[in-house]
Amino acid sequence: MSEQHGERRPAGELEASVLGALWAADRPMTPGEVREALDADLARTTVTTILTRLHDKGTVVRARSGRGYAYAPVTDDSGLHALRMHQELDRGGDRNSVLARFVSDLGEEDEAMLRSLLEGDEEPRT
Repeated sequence: MSEQHGERRPAGELEASVLGALWAADRPMTPGEVREALDADLARTTVTTILTRLHDKGTVVRARSGRGYAYAPVTDDSGLHALRMHQELDRGGDRNSVLARFVSDLGEEDEAMLRSLLEGDEEPRT
């Protein structure tokens, strides 16, 4: 399943792998370091492209490191999902309708958890 043989992994899978490597490192990493951490048969340019896409999406931040950049995630996994939910909500036309539909489609357990969070009875999980 290497790129050299023409087989491609979905971009979402690569993005998740790259984010996993960044979270595990708990420090900013260069594309070369991410590539090593992934221990996969990926070209450095592929890792750089994925990191650039994640940066463009606001999922990672980057800072100069030598001639290139070192990347770090903006949040943990739960925070990333929350960020994506906010981005989707911002894309919708009628926030009230989108939120109403989301809440009406929640299962009983999720609804109870949301109600508890809104009432301040429970700390959000990270």
